[in-house]
Amino acid sequence: MNSRKTPLKDLSEVPEGMSDEEAREFWDTHEVTEEYLEKAGRPPEDELPPTRARRRGRSKLVPIRFDEDVLTRLKALARSKHKGYQTLLKEFVVERLYEEEKREGILH
Repeated sequence: MNSRKTPLKDLSEVPEGMSDEEAREFWDTHEVTEEYLEKAGRPPEDELPPTRARRRGRSKLVPIRFDEDVLTRLKALARSKHKGYQTLLKEFVVERLYEEEKREGILH
């Protein structure tokens, strides 16, 4: 079985009116791309499901700059892990922070 999914670049490529079963089959064989996400934009805040971070107000937007090469590599690695690059970056920071805190004796 081929594990490669068809990349979607635009919302118009997603069929409308699918049943739950049809939607499952579709998303099992398709994936969104960065281009798709950029075109789709962020939905209004009141349409997003609640997350722990939003419920607790603990998540904060932090602008950060990366060399283009680093960002390209990060995005490629994230794609291979079927994750968003920002999610992968947050995982890297949390893991490294934990290791540094252990090394410094802050955590046991």
